[in-house]
Amino acid sequence: MNAAYLYSLIAVVALGLISYAGVAVAGLEGFFGIFIPYVALIVFVVGFASRIIDWGKTPVPFRIPTTSGQQKSLPWIKHDRFDSPYSTFGVIGRMALEILLFRSLFKNNRVGFSDGGGYQKIYYKWVVWLWLFAILFHYAFLVTVVRHLRFFTEPVPFFVEMLSTVDGIMQVGAPGMFLSGVVLLAMASLLLVRRIALPKLKYMSLAADYFPLLLIIGIAITGILMRHFVKVDVGAVKELTMGLATFRPSIPEGGISAVFYVHLFFVSILLAYIPFSKLMHMGGVFLSPTRNLPNNSRSVRHVNPWNYPVKTHTYEEYEDDFREKMKEAGLPVEKE
Repeated sequence: MNAAYLYSLIAVVALGLISYAGVAVAGLEGFFGIFIPYVALIVFVVGFASRIIDWGKTPVPFRIPTTSGQQKSLPWIKHDRFDSPYSTFGVIGRMALEILLFRSLFKNNRVGFSDGGGYQKIYYKWVVWLWLFAILFHYAFLVTVVRHLRFFTEPVPFFVEMLSTVDGIMQVGAPGMFLSGVVLLAMASLLLVRRIALPKLKYMSLAADYFPLLLIIGIAITGILMRHFVKVDVGAVKELTMGLATFRPSIPEGGISAVFYVHLFFVSILLAYIPFSKLMHMGGVFLSPTRNLPNNSRSVRHVNPWNYPVKTHTYEEYEDDFREKMKEAGLPVEKE
């Protein structure tokens, strides 16, 4: 077993046991239900904002977009509007396709070698599974987050009610099963298995790559447990979450199952972990110069603003210095 995966698994299991014992044994509902969520929110907001500000202050004087299509050049050569965007409209289209549909991941190819005629032949194979896992995972996560807004709002916005109805359209058992929770658990598990099973990916993976996936799996499992297997007072949950949202927190007198506090603790840890992890790509993708810049270096000169002045030697000056020698060598000159 990969040691990095093992460390992350032990950490997530330990966090779950700590929160469960803290509530079920030590009675620390206020600590895990009020203090930890507020600390996690502060860490998330401050950390997220500081990362975005740092990236925003980083100067990008040159055009360095990642391209995979023809750049705009001569009028009769057709250029690729989205893979090598020239205008702001092209950049917006490229960013929208990337953020909403993961377009670059959809074009993922795997390189391999095959024996043919006594020599190895290189081939490229289109691999769509990673794109499918990733897009299902991200949209299931988004639907799950938006659906949970019903615990933090009163009255519940219409789009949250509508999304919950669509998400629970497959009535399985009572209460009904939400598709987003099942898909989130399945896709996170598949992404984890992929990272463990593929030798090259396993070699490159660190504990920081496994930890958020295992946290999300823990969040999904505890959420499904509360939905279908563990009795949880939904009214008490909403009383607690509304208190957190309105900054008038209080622990419900009737109490809530310890599994809920494990779920909330996992969510808080993930929230606080985001600014310090690769999960910051949710904000960084908008500031990436390889994506958000038009590829117009052939038509616009981009000058580095912090370059110090350099004394240049123009051709006219060069000819003035060496005109006689150029004439002796038979080289053409502009001035006789």
